[in-house]
Amino acid sequence: MSDKHHVICASCGSINNVPQSRMADDPKCGKCKQAVMSGKPLELNEAGFQRYLEKSDQPLLVDFWAPWCGPCKMMAPIFTQAATQLEPQFRLIKINTEVEQILAGKMRIQSIPTLAIFKNGKEMIRQPGAMGLNDLLRWARTHAG
Repeated sequence: MSDKHHVICASCGSINNVPQSRMADDPKCGKCKQAVMSGKPLELNEAGFQRYLEKSDQPLLVDFWAPWCGPCKMMAPIFTQAATQLEPQFRLIKINTEVEQILAGKMRIQSIPTLAIFKNGKEMIRQPGAMGLNDLLRWARTHAG
């Protein structure tokens, strides 16, 4: 089994082959020379989300949210803070369900916020409702596999 992981650059979107043993070393992109990890959640549209599902070997922790949602607003800074602690183990992604209504329908998002973990292009688990930082970190790490 290869030690290399496909990791998508947060800055330019290029796919990088990063050895698992070097994931925590702040790897740089081979194309744009920026840090592959951003230390913050990536806001993606449906095409961007599909690219990460199909091309990235990192587990994805996705926050399905909307700007009018009070609990989503309360959880936004917590999710941002979690990115600094969960990368590179996870790539944190935000999907605005108000803008990406078709994607939200395809994903059967029935309440927001909803958090979901994807591995190898498949949803592994989801959790509706806002969480505090410690609960979010514990939940994600429990399901990191």
